[in-house]
Amino acid sequence: MELSETQKSIQNAETREEMKAEIERAIDENDIIIFMKGNKMMPQCGYSARAVKAVSLHEEEFETVDVLRDERIREVLEEVSDWPTVPQVFVDGEFLGGSDIVVEMHEEGELEEKIDAVA
Repeated sequence: MELSETQKSIQNAETREEMKAEIERAIDENDIIIFMKGNKMMPQCGYSARAVKAVSLHEEEFETVDVLRDERIREVLEEVSDWPTVPQVFVDGEFLGGSDIVVEMHEEGELEEKIDAVA
């Protein structure tokens, strides 16, 4: 799978400040984005797979960023979200949480409401 423009722009950042700006821009420009291990076609951990599945039940089109492609992504992402683990799901610029929170939101109908508001 070819790298998305979002993935490329984040990875090509030369400094932490540039990467932070690119991550923030990606969050702002994408209605739904998941920072995860792997990508939506091939998640590289169970937590990432669960997050993708929960979001996919409500919307097929969303962006993913593979944090395994550059170790800096995880570090800088934690500064942006103040959350230490991945996956991290953002909808309409709002950080929703990791896989457990997103699955719980799905089960309670909250995820569908959030996604329907932007999709």
